[in-house]
Amino acid sequence: MSDELKNETNRADYTAQNITVLKGLEAVRERPAMYIGDVGERGLHHLVYEVVDNSIDEALAGYCNEIKVTINHDNSIAVEDNGRGIPVDFHEEEGKSALEVVLTVLHAGGKFNKDNYKVSGGLHGVGVSCVNALSELLKAEVHRNGKTYVQEYSRGIPLYDVKEVGKSDHTGTIITFLPDKEIFKLDTHYKYNILAKRLRELAFLNKGVNLTINDLRTEEEGGTQKSETFYSEEGLNEFVRYIDSTRTPLIENVIYINTEKYGVPVEIAMKYNTSSNENIHSYVNNINTIEGGTHVTGFRIALTNTLKKYADDKKLLEKAKVEVSGDDFREGLTAIISVKVAEPQFEGQTKTKLGNDDIRGVVTRAVGDALSTFLEEHPKEAKIIVEKVVLAAQARVAAANARQKVLRKSPLSGGGLPGKLADCSSKDAAICELFLVEGDSAGGSAKQGRDRIFQAILPLRGKILNVEKALQHKAFESEEIRNIYTALGVSIGTAEDPRALNIEKLRYHKVVIMTDADVDGSHIATLILTFFFRYMKELIENGYIYIATPPLYLCKKGKVAEYCWNEEQRLRFIERYGDGKESGITQQRYKGLGEMNPEQLWETTMNPENRTLRQIAIDNAAAADQVFSMLMGDEVAPRREFIEQNATYANIDT
Repeated sequence: MSDELKNETNRADYTAQNITVLKGLEAVRERPAMYIGDVGERGLHHLVYEVVDNSIDEALAGYCNEIKVTINHDNSIAVEDNGRGIPVDFHEEEGKSALEVVLTVLHAGGKFNKDNYKVSGGLHGVGVSCVNALSELLKAEVHRNGKTYVQEYSRGIPLYDVKEVGKSDHTGTIITFLPDKEIFKLDTHYKYNILAKRLRELAFLNKGVNLTINDLRTEEEGGTQKSETFYSEEGLNEFVRYIDSTRTPLIENVIYINTEKYGVPVEIAMKYNTSSNENIHSYVNNINTIEGGTHVTGFRIALTNTLKKYADDKKLLEKAKVEVSGDDFREGLTAIISVKVAEPQFEGQTKTKLGNDDIRGVVTRAVGDALSTFLEEHPKEAKIIVEKVVLAAQARVAAANARQKVLRKSPLSGGGLPGKLADCSSKDAAICELFLVEGDSAGGSAKQGRDRIFQAILPLRGKILNVEKALQHKAFESEEIRNIYTALGVSIGTAEDPRALNIEKLRYHKVVIMTDADVDGSHIATLILTFFFRYMKELIENGYIYIATPPLYLCKKGKVAEYCWNEEQRLRFIERYGDGKESGITQQRYKGLGEMNPEQLWETTMNPENRTLRQIAIDNAAAADQVFSMLMGDEVAPRREFIEQNATYANIDT
């Protein structure tokens, strides 16, 4: 049969019978990533956030001040609040209980009626119903009208009608769910620290609400048996101090704005420090808008205009000798912006960029009025801030000169690639990988073991510059950092923002940090990640940055040989092949990548068929900001405490 005839036949067979209609929650189970992002670790924890957001919405409406999250022994999650309780009465249109409607019908909920919720994080009514669809079991327990009601579901299907099971002297809802292993095939294990960070963030964003996390799991069950309660009386005031706790303050004051303009609540806390980094974290209805949006634009406009007008009026810029730009006013600034919007419009790749045009003007006016008042009432602090701005302008000029060195050596301007770069032959960035390797020894093994078609190797000499402490022009003067820019093929500066990273000509869509599996290797990896977070955050946000995971051991018993990536796997090998005894078992500990021959490095760490790469993502920008500042900043005490709590192989000097 000719191709043309085949096509005609296929067209003839394409009828209404070929159209599949997914009913109820089937669509969620068929395409879960459309609703929760992915079915990995991020999506798993997102289920908890969806349920907690419902309770937070009750708090925003003024009906809830206690929210508890419990990780149970079987790794199920229980979220309890003392809100009004989900309605259980009969829903005439749907012909079932309102509770069942909320839990089984997409785009159903109280968020569409602004008499119930003026603002809401769960805007589309898909949150808790998606959790239900992706759970092996879900139990809803409602305390309302002096009674207790219960209904259970399996993979979104009710097991029975809502039933009254007793009396109650309080109100609220308890949602308990067990993630479905059919959906989350790789991992259904909740991580305490990930959930705790989100609850801490929500406590800062919603002052006066108690948020408790309780992990009932033992160590054998993969838990911590730990409990914490997060509560904030001052809200963003405390939040900005927490994020900036490991930085040296420029002024002690937190500039705090809490107002309402044209029916839009605007809360902002900002603090200046001695660093050269700008750290702005923004939220809309408790949603972290990592891509910014009109509220961030409004803030930046107001900050620049207000500070510049004050400095001009007081003639504080006359000695600057350089032109001051908007970026200079934000250097060393940490700010939290939180707005509550009744009908937010999100845009951008991750739907976390606010698009409401009217919010820009609202925030501009709110910040302009409040900041003008602060500057007039605090002339000493205002002068210190302006002096910092002048220094930032002078440093910017120096950095611009240093950046020219990067651009002159860029492949885009014909300067050639770094001499140490072993490039790949393919020019398709979508399949190309760049390995940033610690040292020439490991670089040599990686160059010999790689697939030359799509894998490039760039050895780095020792520990790169700690950009958390260094001024910007120092970063661009660093040879290792210049080599990274040049190898990647990216450029700096756009028409809108001279500091923005232009990644249109990015040469690799996988940038893999490959360091030794020891303390020094982890330090180098952290230095490189700090550089990417501060200078190339766009690469992280687009999912281009990865960390390789080389094995720690090669264990052998007779003809049996296995690589072990952690201590647990090593002990499992000894238990399996040595009956728990190490005698007769050969164990090779890899102290560095250079100790592996090229074949071993390829087989364990570089071969796409066998390797494990950890993709770097920013789920919580404020938490990431605080961790990088703490790990790489000047304050020793918080860093020591963090290492003591988290290190598995570090020797800590006391």
